[in-house]
Amino acid sequence: QVQLVESGGGLVQAGGSQILSCTMSGGTFSRFAMGWFRQAPGKEREFVAGINWGGRSTNYADSVKGRFTLSRDDAKNIMYLQMNGLKPEDTAVYYCNVKVGAYEAWGQGTQVTVSS
Repeated sequence: QVQLVESGGGLVQAGGSQILSCTMSGGTFSRFAMGWFRQAPGKEREFVAGINWGGRSTNYADSVKGRFTLSRDDAKNIMYLQMNGLKPEDTAVYYCNVKVGAYEAWGQGTQVTVSS
């Protein structure tokens, strides 16, 4: 059973930076495509960024392009989301997601709050 644990959330001022981490256990990390989603209060969960199983391809939501960078370290079973130039509208609970075939798993989420 895959388990995902996010860390790195918290309060940051607008314009600041933060790094989120997602650590996976219970599966072969390198086989999974991975990504981050977020959900703001009163809104639906939305895609933020994704990376394929080989780590050669990443894609981003338009709202975060040029500010967020997604990477993975298959040796450590960790995925990172480097967030720069944070804006108040980035405030949300951020969720780690992994997928292989029809199987997917979610982390419990980590709160990111950006103050203006």
